[in-house]
Amino acid sequence: MDIDVLGALAARENGLSVTPTAPKPRQVLALLALHADQAVPVSVLIEELWSGRPPRSARTTLQTYVLQLRDLIAAALGRDGEGGAVRGAKGVLVTTPGGYRLDTAGGAIDVREFERLAGLGYRAMDAGDFAGAARQLRDALALWTGPALVDVQAGTQLEMETRRLEETRLCALDQRIEADLRLGRHRELLGELTVLVSRYRTHENLHGQFMLALHRSGRRSEALDVYQRLRGALVRELGLEPSAGLRRLQRSILTAGPEQVVAGGGERLSRVG
Repeated sequence: MDIDVLGALAARENGLSVTPTAPKPRQVLALLALHADQAVPVSVLIEELWSGRPPRSARTTLQTYVLQLRDLIAAALGRDGEGGAVRGAKGVLVTTPGGYRLDTAGGAIDVREFERLAGLGYRAMDAGDFAGAARQLRDALALWTGPALVDVQAGTQLEMETRRLEETRLCALDQRIEADLRLGRHRELLGELTVLVSRYRTHENLHGQFMLALHRSGRRSEALDVYQRLRGALVRELGLEPSAGLRRLQRSILTAGPEQVVAGGGERLSRVG
């Protein structure tokens, strides 16, 4: 089975879509897909579907959703012209002691490929291979077609998982921009960073990178304005001052030439909002 979760939910078996249209079965499939090849307890699925207030018929209703998913899988498997499609469906969406498991049989899963490429990028950064890091991280981020599971109604479990995925995306984005700064691509980054700091108003790393890119592009006053806007947002929204690392960056921009300010400063500025 091939699975996409980094954007709209999509699941394909035998090349055919097995993604349901009804909201509740989509939730079940999404949670199983995020934990592909691992058992998901019935209790976790019930919590996702009914957020702590399950009906008395919760287990029976969950079984109905599983049967609907298996019907879609069986229909896709049946296109092979082989018999035993129902047994095949049960081998794809497997009943385990106390739960269910989606068996992908080595199919393509976009989130696993993202994690693999991002890991290669992080290791390249650690080795000082900034060109390789930028390339691997750019490829990883290209797998995202929108917010994770953007078209799935999310309960408590999926909300937690999508927040986690968004944080991994931001980490990869931060490191890709860092690599590009190390490669002297400050002017190419200005448009992207303008959008990002508007979206993430209290994310210190992104603001620090925007300050560096502006400063190295000969726009020091604008770089300092970015710092002041960030400080205002932090004080107003979180009651916090900018971190010591960002304050040092501001001072170095005030006093240094463009190439004397080092990208990242060896310190992560990761306050997120």
